[in-house]
Amino acid sequence: MTEPRNVVLKVRGLSVFYATPTGDVRATDDASFDLYEGETLGLVGESGSGKTTATSGILRMVSSPGRIVAGSVELDGVDLLALKEEDLRRQRWSKLALIPQGAMNSLNPTMKISAQIADVIRTHTGKTPPRDRILELFQMVGLPGRIHDMYPHELSGGMKQRVCIAMGIALNPRVIIADEATSALDVVVQRVVAQTMAKVRDALGVSMIMIGHDMGLMAQMVDRIAVMYSGKIVEIARVADMFARPAHPYSKILIDSVPSLTQRQALRITGGITHDPRNPPKGCIFQLRCPYAAPQCREPQPLREINPGQLAACCRAEEILAGTAQAREIADA
Repeated sequence: MTEPRNVVLKVRGLSVFYATPTGDVRATDDASFDLYEGETLGLVGESGSGKTTATSGILRMVSSPGRIVAGSVELDGVDLLALKEEDLRRQRWSKLALIPQGAMNSLNPTMKISAQIADVIRTHTGKTPPRDRILELFQMVGLPGRIHDMYPHELSGGMKQRVCIAMGIALNPRVIIADEATSALDVVVQRVVAQTMAKVRDALGVSMIMIGHDMGLMAQMVDRIAVMYSGKIVEIARVADMFARPAHPYSKILIDSVPSLTQRQALRITGGITHDPRNPPKGCIFQLRCPYAAPQCREPQPLREINPGQLAACCRAEEILAGTAQAREIADA
């Protein structure tokens, strides 16, 4: 994987709320992270943690009753949240593209595959691409040229997902956001689609944000992982550090949920109940379910650097890391 270089995408304080009759749901709350040139960043967390909402905010695709209430999203120094709609449209696809989760729902069932890709290119460049360009895109994502005149319903789920990848790279963007692009597929097809995304990333040198639940897939695909819980980013670390020594209790629970091929152990279940998203607790967002909770957890817990390149929003991160190291020593002995 490519070593991180310049910052391509800088997200600061991004907050997306959804209005309800009884108060705002804080779907994404004060999220901040960087995406480096040539890097793949994994965004993980349980369902409802705010991953997709955060990326919808980055793309300015939040639908009513949702709204972006704060933050900035800089792509190569340009704040996307401050752009007029027409200027933002020029940034989409050409600099910032999305690979959606549900390929069947994203593709127009009444249009041929080639026509849909051509429409993306024509809309953003004003020029109709030649047939050779579309066939080149098919080849890049491992699709046969015969699908040029086929409709979405004639393709398998994996092929439809690779069509969406082809559309995402059609204008050679700087950043690609893959929103759980493999979650609706069986494990064999997941591997094919994941390999396709890795091939595209390496060939084009794009930066990528991968959203997902599959920690095993993240371990193979990404350079760093950002963990979200209830709208908050609670830890960011290099993938090796995250799996070897997670510093936040929620990250540790996610890592422990990955089945082991070598050790037999009981399923670990998180206690406590999730708080009301309209009324989050003061201080640490995870305190109501945290096995390490202490009185100081009622104070604000900003992301802070625990080790070089590892940030965690936890006042007891050092104790957790020490416990992880001790457990590894016992296992090695």
